[in-house]
Amino acid sequence: MAYTAADVKNLRERTGAGMMDCKKALDESNGDLEAAVDALRAKGLAAAAKKSSRTAAEGLVGVTVSGTKGVAVEVNSETDFVAKNDQFQDFVRNVTEVALGVAGDDVEALKAAAYPTGGTVAEALTNNVATIGENQQVRRMKTVEVANGVVVPYMHNAAAPNLGKIGVLVALESEAPADVLESLGKQIAMHIAAAFPLALTADDLDAELIARERKVAEEKAAESGKPENVQEKMVQGAIAKYAKENALLSQVFVMDNKTPIQQVVDAAGKEAGSKIVLKDYVRFQLGEGIEKEESDFAAEVAAAVAG
Repeated sequence: MAYTAADVKNLRERTGAGMMDCKKALDESNGDLEAAVDALRAKGLAAAAKKSSRTAAEGLVGVTVSGTKGVAVEVNSETDFVAKNDQFQDFVRNVTEVALGVAGDDVEALKAAAYPTGGTVAEALTNNVATIGENQQVRRMKTVEVANGVVVPYMHNAAAPNLGKIGVLVALESEAPADVLESLGKQIAMHIAAAFPLALTADDLDAELIARERKVAEEKAAESGKPENVQEKMVQGAIAKYAKENALLSQVFVMDNKTPIQQVVDAAGKEAGSKIVLKDYVRFQLGEGIEKEESDFAAEVAAAVAG
């Protein structure tokens, strides 16, 4: 697999490694970017793994809550200019409200649902594309709900009420007063926006992510030259550290930098006189996992003129 100068640049940005080290890693991995990242980490040449939170597509995330149910929806556009368009913002707001009535997290069911002004969500989306003149996609949705308690919405750097680039929902199950839960939920939501947990608990972490971390840890341990029993302890320690840092309930609360989130929740419940359970959460960051093509604007202009 060949690689380009843009791949080297991307690898440097993701790992903080030097250019020659990045080129060598790409050579050895036959151009596979993810394998190159792991190779640099295993050799200790990469900075701490970045939680891929860079925005890779434009559009908006919408969040809304009704009673004890909340939903987050991501709608992508090609440019940030469209994301600031009133028509597009109204569409995202309406689609998020529609999503409250959709069972599960089925985007296709959401597209087939009735749109407030007539037709379906899919038809309204098609109309948007035709009138705004830019491709748009309803990408994903996630719903959280509690039987008794609150779902607290939070939008980091909102572009408009409940619309922005990082949307969070926190579901707290409890009989504690709503104002207590709302306050706690807002603090935890701000933590989630900043700390980017990958799962609620260590057991919920993706098995493929754990396997990948184990492979990197094993390579690092092997290079240490220490006895096998020591190497295994090193690997287990690395996996435990990864799980602790990426599971929400074991993450250290960003507001005091010392207390695990589980303890924050327990302390709040004790003070309120009613147990509080952090049941679920959502964190949608615009463009997560989407590779956005980088265009050469000068080349595009030249091509347009030549055409």
